[in-house]
Amino acid sequence: MLLACLLLAVVLLIVGGPLRAARDREIAGEHVASDADPERREAYERAQLEAAREAKYREIRDAELDLRTGKLSAEDFEAIDATLRGEALAILDRLHALGGGEDESGEGGSSADGRSPAEGQGQKSDQSNPPLEG
Repeated sequence: MLLACLLLAVVLLIVGGPLRAARDREIAGEHVASDADPERREAYERAQLEAAREAKYREIRDAELDLRTGKLSAEDFEAIDATLRGEALAILDRLHALGGGEDESGEGGSSADGRSPAEGQGQKSDQSNPPLEG
């Protein structure tokens, strides 16, 4: 019984340590970021949207793979693809409203119509790149 109480006290000290440290900093007058902090809330929302964007892109790629492997008919794929791309555009719009959709590495990965830069390259205007010599 004494051993159980001692073990419980040790666990409470370990678990409560970070909470006591934050309280001590707050009492000392240091700024402690909280959920009410607008910058922290915006960063959290941006991270959530970026994760949702990547998950939606993955769903689109999975649907394309299902079409190529015959798991989906062309009609089913068109319906699913239209829905997924619409959802992806909604996520991109929300990211843009927060101030941009690019992650910290600078790889935003989409154009205004929801396609990746590689997908949109075939529809450029009459600009042509000269062949590389070498």
